[in-house]
Amino acid sequence: MRSKLKQLLLLATFVLNPSFAVCQQSSISVKSRDIAKQMYPGWNLGNTMEGGDNAFLYKNAGVGTETSWQGTRTTKAVIDGIKSLGFKSVRIPTAWVMGHITDESELKIDPAWMERVKEIVDYCINDGLYVILNDHWDGGWLENSFGDISDATVAKKSEQLHKIWTQIATTFRDYDAHLLFAGLNEPGMNGGEFNAEMTSALLKYEQVFIDAVRATGGNNSNRILVVQGPFTDIAQTCKESNNYSLGRLKDTAKDALMVEVHYYTPWLFCGLTKDESWGKAMYYWGQGNDTRDATRYYRWNGKPGEEEMKDLLGKMKSLFADKGYPVIIGECGADYRFANDEAHNASIKAWYKAVAEFSVSNGCIPFFWDINYTAGYPNMTLFNRETLKVNNWFMMDGIKKGIAAAKYPY
Repeated sequence: MRSKLKQLLLLATFVLNPSFAVCQQSSISVKSRDIAKQMYPGWNLGNTMEGGDNAFLYKNAGVGTETSWQGTRTTKAVIDGIKSLGFKSVRIPTAWVMGHITDESELKIDPAWMERVKEIVDYCINDGLYVILNDHWDGGWLENSFGDISDATVAKKSEQLHKIWTQIATTFRDYDAHLLFAGLNEPGMNGGEFNAEMTSALLKYEQVFIDAVRATGGNNSNRILVVQGPFTDIAQTCKESNNYSLGRLKDTAKDALMVEVHYYTPWLFCGLTKDESWGKAMYYWGQGNDTRDATRYYRWNGKPGEEEMKDLLGKMKSLFADKGYPVIIGECGADYRFANDEAHNASIKAWYKAVAEFSVSNGCIPFFWDINYTAGYPNMTLFNRETLKVNNWFMMDGIKKGIAAAKYPY
C-alpha cells in the first residue's frame, strides 16, 4: 500500500513538473570507451571563450570578451564548416571566473555568459558533434595555485570549484551523451616540478569536480567526465613517483571517466619561436624531411620524431586506455613558421598526420588547437572563421591522412 502510494505521488509530481523525472534518472547509459571511438578527430575553439584578462578576475566583463583574443564571433556557420571537414568533436575552452562573475562571494556566473556558451554548445550538438566543455586556465585561479597546496588553500579552492561546476552542470543537466565535462585544463603548469603531494591535491580537486557534477542528477549522473593529468603533460602524468591514477578517484557512475593530456611535442618544433640557451628552434620534423637544413631538423635520440611520438602515446595507452580510461589529447598543434618552404610544409603535414594516426591507434582522441590568427607567421590556424575556409591545407591534409591510416584498438 505504501509503495503504491509512493508511485502515485511520483506520477503526480511528474505530471505537474515533467523535469522532475529528468533530475531523478539519467538516460545516459553509454560507456566512455564506446563514446571515445566516435569522437575523433576533434577541433578546438581555441581561447575564444576565455577572452578577457586577469584584471577581470571575479568581475563581470560581459559577453563581448568572446572577440578579445580573436576577432570572429562564433556562429553556426563556423561550426557547420568544422563538421564539413570531418571533425566529430569540438572542445570549448571556457573561462567562468575570469570576467564572468556577477557575485564574487557566491561565484555567481553571469547568466548572459552562460547563455552564450550554451548557444555555442547547441550549434555543435545540433550538428551531431560531441562537445567537451571545460574550466580552462580561467585567470589561473586554480591552475596556478599548486605552489600552495596547504589544507586551507585546497579547502578554499575546492569550495570555489564546487560552486562553479554545480552551476555549469545544473545548466546542462538535460543534455545527452554528446556533451562531456572536463574539470580543469593544465593543472599546476606554473607550480614547479610536479610531485606526489601535488598529485594528491590535484586528485582532491578532481574528486570535487566529479562529486559536484554527479550531485546535480539527471543525465549528469552518468555523464562522461574528463580529468586532467599533472600539467596535462604525458611525461608528468606517467611518472611513477607522481602516482597519478584514476583508480584513486571515486565515481558513482561506472566506466564514465576519461583522462586528458596535451601534446605540443617537441616544443622545439611545435612552438619555440627563437633559439634559447636550452634549445634551438626546429623547422623540420619527420621521416625524410631533413633535406633542407640538418641543423634545424629535429631528431629524438638520433631517430626521426615519429619514434618519440609512438613512445609517448604508447605510454598513455598502456597506463590508461588499456585499463578502460580513454585518453583525450585535449590540445595538440604545431606552429606553421613560414610559407614557401617545401620541407617545412612537408614537416607540418607529417607532424599532423602522425599525431592523428598514432593518437587514435593508441586509444587517444586528438583535438587540434586552432587560434584563428591569419595576419602573419608563426600561427597555429587551421580554419579561417571569417572566410569559412581551410587556412592551412598542410595541417588539414595531414589530419585526414592520419585518421584514414589509424586503427582504433578497442
